[in-house]
Amino acid sequence: MRNRTLLACVPAVALSALVALRVPSAAGEDPPKPVVPAAPLEPREKKLVEMLENAVLKGRWRLVEDGKLGAEADDSYSIQSIEKARGAVWIVKARIQYGDKDITVPVPVEVHWAGDTPVLAITDKGIPGLGTYTARVLLHGGHYTGTWSGPGHAGFLSGVIEKAAAAPEAKEKQEKQEKQEKQEKQEKQEKQEKQEKQEKQ
Repeated sequence: MRNRTLLACVPAVALSALVALRVPSAAGEDPPKPVVPAAPLEPREKKLVEMLENAVLKGRWRLVEDGKLGAEADDSYSIQSIEKARGAVWIVKARIQYGDKDITVPVPVEVHWAGDTPVLAITDKGIPGLGTYTARVLLHGGHYTGTWSGPGHAGFLSGVIEKAAAAPEAKEKQEKQEKQEKQEKQEKQEKQEKQEKQEKQ
């Protein structure tokens, strides 16, 4: 039963880098930290950032175990952001929810391109007690689809990419900031008009 519960987390691994159990890329090695790219992001890279910034991926996943298809189940993954680190390596800040756990972790993934279409790739990442996993997830046109595989089982996942609703406090903060900016702009304009008027006298 415990193994099946853990297997239910594996689709999140495909999108969130097999981190339900916080697996590092190597023993004692921290995930690469995002750095400012030497050159501006390419147009297709900018679209990827916009697509996954504050996004929720909602869909279905299906387990394949011992060559047999399992039942479909609902899926949902939250991604706060994605940043380019170096080369093909990007850092996905993903929210992982399973059981009584609710954590946000920085996850290193590789991004490969099929023309203008990004494919998130994880290869031979280990989960303690479950084995080594590989995943490929393609993102295009507001949709995602992909596969993941491990020892004795695999699976499919697909769905839509939506923007997460802003939390009430975040929305209130944004409205307050916009109001302040508008007020500052108005004060600046009034000051400029007053100065111009004084110069004409």
